[in-house]
Amino acid sequence: MTLSPRVWLAGMVVVPLGAVASALFTQHGLDMMPCAWCVLQRLIFLAVAGVALLGLLLPGTRAQRAGAALGLGLALTGVSAALWQHFVASASTSCNQSLADQVMGFTGLDSRFPEVFAAYASCAEAKATLLGLPYEFFSLTLFVLLAFAGWRVALRPA
Repeated sequence: MTLSPRVWLAGMVVVPLGAVASALFTQHGLDMMPCAWCVLQRLIFLAVAGVALLGLLLPGTRAQRAGAALGLGLALTGVSAALWQHFVASASTSCNQSLADQVMGFTGLDSRFPEVFAAYASCAEAKATLLGLPYEFFSLTLFVLLAFAGWRVALRPA
């Protein structure tokens, strides 16, 4: 059974929205405060969902492929952010003026929507595990799956 491009794109909308909802639950419900790299990954998840939604709603195969290709690129950016958070940033006592902090400051989302995009912990303080795994590995896994979905749609045979 082969999934249609529309199903892959729908997954690229639903999965990242679920990831952000889960992150908000762990922040507000379980008191796990995010760092700058955490909230940057939220932004990337929402961007993946946005371009996939455009690919889903706009008519034609080209729109589907374009949305998927953009989603693929964004998902690979998310993979990089999750890996950087785990291997580099989590060993740092401060995220101030890191790339993630600068991006979030540039967008202004951290001040407009602080309940979603404000970083409340340093990278070292935000080290958390969920079900025995580093929290960022859940993001990493989802970004890899989203990249695979984007690849399936963007590079499918005509």
